[in-house]
Amino acid sequence: MYKYKLKSKINEADPNRIEFQNRRIDAFKAIESRLNSLYPAIDRAKEETIAYYKEHPESYAVVTPTDLIMEYLNDIEELLNK
Repeated sequence: MYKYKLKSKINEADPNRIEFQNRRIDAFKAIESRLNSLYPAIDRAKEETIAYYKEHPESYAVVTPTDLIMEYLNDIEELLNK
């Protein structure tokens, strides 16, 4: 992964702005890391749901709120695709 650092022109040096912009850019790495960490959690939740329904085939219980998760993912996609 590359490290992107903003450069400033000598006449436009504003350390606060540069630091702010760098933090905003660095946040994407944290976002990517958190999203990647969700894959094992999704797999685990799926397996738990399968196991629950095998034990309780008559159940309509919501083991993991997939509808809510999908709504959050839709919101994230909307934010990123503006």
